[in-house]
Formats: sequence, C-alpha cells, structure tokens
Amino acid sequence: MKLAGLKSVENAHDESIWAVDWVPATDRRPALLLTGALDETVRLWRPDELSREGTPLGGHCLGVVSVAAHPSGAIAASASLDSFVRVFDVDSGATIATLEAPPSEVWGMRFDPKGNTLAVAGGGSASIKLWETSTWQLITTLNVPRPEATRPSDKSVVGKFVLSVAWSPDGKRLACGSVDGTVSIFDVARAKFLHHLEGHYMPVRSLVFSPSDPRVLFTASDDGHIHIYDSEGKSLIGAMSGHSSWVLCVDVSPDGAAVATGSSDRTVRLWDLSMRAAAQTMTNHSDQVWGVAFRPLGGAGVRSGRLASVSDDKSISLYDYS
Repeated sequence: MKLAGLKSVENAHDESIWAVDWVPATDRRPALLLTGALDETVRLWRPDELSREGTPLGGHCLGVVSVAAHPSGAIAASASLDSFVRVFDVDSGATIATLEAPPSEVWGMRFDPKGNTLAVAGGGSASIKLWETSTWQLITTLNVPRPEATRPSDKSVVGKFVLSVAWSPDGKRLACGSVDGTVSIFDVARAKFLHHLEGHYMPVRSLVFSPSDPRVLFTASDDGHIHIYDSEGKSLIGAMSGHSSWVLCVDVSPDGAAVATGSSDRTVRLWDLSMRAAAQTMTNHSDQVWGVAFRPLGGAGVRSGRLASVSDDKSISLYDYS
C-alpha cells in the first residue's frame, strides 16, 4: 500500500479540528467525511473533491472532541466539551437525540458494528457508558477498576480518565484507553470487566481493533509508541515507533494490512503490518494531527481507498491508496 496526496482543504473549520470519521455510503449517496472542531461545529464533506456537503451543523456551545458515524450511514453523533452528545440525521442535519453527562465525562465514542449501541468514553468518571440507539436510553455503565497493583491511597488512580473506546469487529469486546496508559477490555454481553493491557505509560488517546482478527488491538499513546495487543491473551505482540512526539490517533485499513497514525510531530505515518515498520511519512500538515480515518469499503463506483487526516492547523488532507 502506498499513499498519494489527493486533496487538502485549508481553513476547513474556523478552529482546530480534533475529530474525523467516515459516514458509510447509502443507496442515495456516497460515503461522506465527517469532521468536528473547536469552533463548536460538525461538517460533512464529499469524498473526492472535499467540497462541503450542506451547512455546518451546530448545537454545541463548546468545542467538538469526537464524532462517530452509525454503520447504516443514516445517523451520526458528536461529543463536545459542553458534556453533551448530539445525535443527528446525516442528510437533514436534524437533531435526533441529545445525551447529557456530568462535566468532563464525554470523550471518544463509537457505535458497535451492528449499530445497536453507542459507547461513550466517560472521562473523569473512569467508565464507559452504553446507550441504546433505538430509544437513546442508557443501557449500562462499565466501570474501569483500578489496576491490581495500586493501593486505595495511590494518587495514580486519579489518572484513570477514560479517553478512547473501540469495539471488536464481532461486537463482543469493548476496549478503552486511559490517561495513565492503561487499556481495559470488557465482555459486552455480560457487561463485565475482563482485564487490563499494560505497556503504555502515557495517555492512550486512540485505539482500534483489526477488522481481520477480533483479538488484535492497535493502540496509540503519548509515549510515542503504537502497540499491537492480543486482547484475549493479554499479551503485547508487537510495538512500532518512529514518530518524534505523541501519537494522537490510529486507524487500521479495511483489509487489516496497514495502520495509519497521526502525531503532534505534525506527520501522518503509514505502517506496514507485515514488516511492523513505517512505510511512508506524509507531511501535509503544519500542526498536530488529531485524527486519521480510512474510508470503509462499499459504495457505488468506488475503485480505490481513501485516508483522511485532520489537524490543529484547521486543515483536512485526503490521500488515495490502492
């Protein structure tokens, strides 16, 4: 796999862009790029020319820190520093539901593969909240326990601030990353904590399961490393490094063969998993890269893959690969 720069849009938002996801294609339209920024808006973009689709979507009174698209492509959600999650209709922009949380308890979020549940990283609550997507009622709260080595008086427990979440492709496992570097794994059906994955020592802001193996989990950390875990066996099976600063985001290609990362070193890197090494470095951005996202498979007339990245420099970059 090799990336080729396709298009960049400067000043795509009025402030730093912190969130990106792809809205899957529907029968009526292609996949769309979804971005969220500190300017309190969410925007949609056409996949090839990066032209804006519709008007900017508001509804938040502070910056947007996360966006997530439903697998149907019909709805999406945005999470903000205002502690609200706004669920909206992609085509009309109409608000479907508004989910409220206490301050600092809304961060990363993801829909499960079937679209029945929205998982929201609970920040300072040290938990993940699961919302049912037909009624938008809270199903349960999964609490992240202290690592066994800590004592009740240990101040490091304060660092159990949950930033990121990821679903396994079969929907059976949920992983979350915390400020202290801990990754926690849950059995979703039983709403039960299984174990911690250790190895990082700084915040894990992003993580994603392999689409080709539900056991394999990729994590990105401020410690500069990308880890590859066997999430069931509780083992670290690989590590990749090369960024010169924090690794802020990670995504895996639809075929599971490559990983893309973004960093505060201003670069996007493509990693060849067969070699477990960086295959390419892209330098389109002039500031921290907060989000990378591979376009999912599907959609009429789609002949090649797409990767998007977003940055503090307010720009979006789109890359082609085949």
